[in-house]
Amino acid sequence: MRPSQDIIIAFYQNLGKLFYAIAAVDKHVEEAEYTALKEIVKTKWTKIDPVDDDFHTDAAYQIETVFDWLNSESFSDSETCYKEFLDFKRAHPSLFTEEIKRLILSTATKIAASFHGLNKSELMILAKLSIELKKTK
Repeated sequence: MRPSQDIIIAFYQNLGKLFYAIAAVDKHVEEAEYTALKEIVKTKWTKIDPVDDDFHTDAAYQIETVFDWLNSESFSDSETCYKEFLDFKRAHPSLFTEEIKRLILSTATKIAASFHGLNKSELMILAKLSIELKKTK
């Protein structure tokens, strides 16, 4: 059964939270991280599912919208964003195909590495994410 439009939009919003958590894990989001995210959303995520949001734009852009909103609000709790993503993942495991899991990990790694490579906190959250994505439930 295909997920509803609302669930798909929530999926992308939760990806925005995850990618913000990756960028903000070291307590500072760099412009290079946001630029990397925008490029990956445009070239990869918009190709995944042709679902539009309420504004008739590709729902994948919800990733950017949520990321940008959290950043503009100076939301500093990376762990909360990460946990909210995990809660969503556990509630909707069918959305997380092997292809999607690979794209999530690839996107997260590119965001983290976009500003002077990977630091210790980024490596740790990426390792946690990799383990989580390998779980089947």
